[in-house]
Amino acid sequence: MSRPAEPHAVVSPSNGRHPAPVLEPGRPHNHKPLLRFTVDLTILSSAIWLAFLLRFEGDLGRGHLQDVLLAWPWVIGLQYLCFALQKVPRFAWSLISVRETLPIVRATGAAAAVLLVVRYGGAPFVGHLPALDHLIVPASVIIIDAVLALLGMVGARTLRRLQTEARRRRRHGSRTPARTLLVGAGRAGQLLARELELRPDLGLQAIGFLDDDPNMRDQIVHGIPVLGTIPELPAVAARHGAQLVLITIAAINRRTMQRILELCKDAQLQTKIVPKVGEILEGRFTISQIRDVAIEDLLGRASVVIQDSAAPAVVAGKVVLVTGAGGSIGSELCRQILALSPRTLVLVDRTENSLYEIHREIAAVAGGAEVVPAIADICDAERMRDLFERYHPHTVFHAAAHKHVPMMELNPGEAIKNNVFGTRNVAGLAQHYGSERFVLISTDKAVNPTSVMGATKRLAELCIQSLDALGPCRFVSVRFGNVLSSAGSVIPLFREQIGRGGPVTVTHPDMERFFMTIPEASRLVLEAAGLCHGGDVMVLDMGEPIRIVTLAEQMIRLSGFEPHEEIEIVFTGVRPGEKLTEELIQDGESLEPTGVEKIYRWRGASAPASIGPALELLSRPSSDPDEIKARLATALPEYRGLDPRSATPRRSPMRRPAAFEPVRIRVADPVKAPRPTGR
Repeated sequence: MSRPAEPHAVVSPSNGRHPAPVLEPGRPHNHKPLLRFTVDLTILSSAIWLAFLLRFEGDLGRGHLQDVLLAWPWVIGLQYLCFALQKVPRFAWSLISVRETLPIVRATGAAAAVLLVVRYGGAPFVGHLPALDHLIVPASVIIIDAVLALLGMVGARTLRRLQTEARRRRRHGSRTPARTLLVGAGRAGQLLARELELRPDLGLQAIGFLDDDPNMRDQIVHGIPVLGTIPELPAVAARHGAQLVLITIAAINRRTMQRILELCKDAQLQTKIVPKVGEILEGRFTISQIRDVAIEDLLGRASVVIQDSAAPAVVAGKVVLVTGAGGSIGSELCRQILALSPRTLVLVDRTENSLYEIHREIAAVAGGAEVVPAIADICDAERMRDLFERYHPHTVFHAAAHKHVPMMELNPGEAIKNNVFGTRNVAGLAQHYGSERFVLISTDKAVNPTSVMGATKRLAELCIQSLDALGPCRFVSVRFGNVLSSAGSVIPLFREQIGRGGPVTVTHPDMERFFMTIPEASRLVLEAAGLCHGGDVMVLDMGEPIRIVTLAEQMIRLSGFEPHEEIEIVFTGVRPGEKLTEELIQDGESLEPTGVEKIYRWRGASAPASIGPALELLSRPSSDPDEIKARLATALPEYRGLDPRSATPRRSPMRRPAAFEPVRIRVADPVKAPRPTGR
């Protein structure tokens, strides 16, 4: 039986054995390279002919006509060779900019230079070879030709770009673009100005910049004028008919953000923002992904940029185990750990759905890393021992905890079981199986604790400090405050209440908290893990505390309502265990720089020699919450949950340590000898 011909080949009629390739059905041939080549040769040919005509005032005559005919192929061949060496034929015509224009200038200049060298340096040699007379081109013709060729090559591409942009505008011409003011003429603003020029589909027309830099006033940036300063926003917007304000400041602080929002509110202008530079560099967003202003933007915290990061040494090529992997901090830790190329990442969580979600997300982008989902309770000693026996993790990030203050006041026994004994269980296994590092996610509520949750986290810190003395594992606690938009936090609650039309509930008008974003907190936790010497408590600089009522008002405004008028704010009273302001250190303690911005090492009283008696007291069974709290107060004398004075909300005497002041000398960490790993 004869073999059928392949669908993408035809049989030569001469012998029937040599198939000739043809195009796939329905796949058109790309004629653009040939068309561009033809246009370029036409431009170069026109330039040399026009140069001769201009040089000889339009009278070529018989002699000069022969010179043109002979010089024509030599000149345009040399010019196109120079263009090819600069890769000019590969440039997209519709995207021409200064970057693409410079190679055209270089190529044109190089070709003219070669022609001039031949004109003045090669004349004596060519004179003996009359057949090569056409290589000698008059200098004036060379200069005129270079100018005309440059203008033609750049002009043709510019016309193509203008045509493409006009077509895009016609395609999206059904809606009138919003007249937009760009706040910030810096790097991010310039990038966005270019993007808006190329993306009419975004529906935005940039009419001007606003910038507080006096040197920028009356300047034109990428064809867009700087119309004034930020305080002039309402007047400029009214004068130019602005409909939208777009914030393009790369590292905007909280006060500036609030000022812009207030000015936009007064001018009744919609406000949007571009992603932060750090998010763009990390590939999470592009400059054109414009979004509404979020509550995270009002923190005014610059992106975390760390030089010579210590985090890769903790994670790269190693087995990493994360408890509480399905939680807000735990899941973000997993994302950032994966980016540092671990060998194996073990995700531990007792909640099936949360674990499923983070495992599905991580496994899809894991690359060569092994990702293991493990349903386990940190209080289940046998199950956790099985995981450590199987995977022998080098680094353990312990993010599993009960964290809700009011809920733990009602269930103190569960808080102790999970936060204290669960931590003791996992930390003990890390030490027994020779892990290199154990990182506890702690809280600012562990300082002078007035809540069960804070007291149990302080006991967890003491547990791992007592284990650190036994070696070889390095144990470290990392303290920070609230994280924005974490599960069960105040931000999702406010969003839900605003969505229902209010009221928004706030416990006390003077209640303040420290806030960080989840990615920032997770990044600094990873960095702190690499900085620890063992037994350390690391404290993260969280900026200035924010009043909860101010946060509520800002969220209401960002949702398009007016607080106290359209959405009511109701004060419900301070709940058991809460302080008005959280503390970072107490009397007699201090914070030392680590050499990495925003990370400090806590210096305070040394941990007790043994925490065994306290744990033995807390391990006794009881179902009475008051009795459990009494035992907690005995085990941890600094816990003030039963002190009558703690029922009255109190403000911390030291809200922001002196070490956190912006003007400080960055001190490098002392070099210590590496501790044995036990491996």
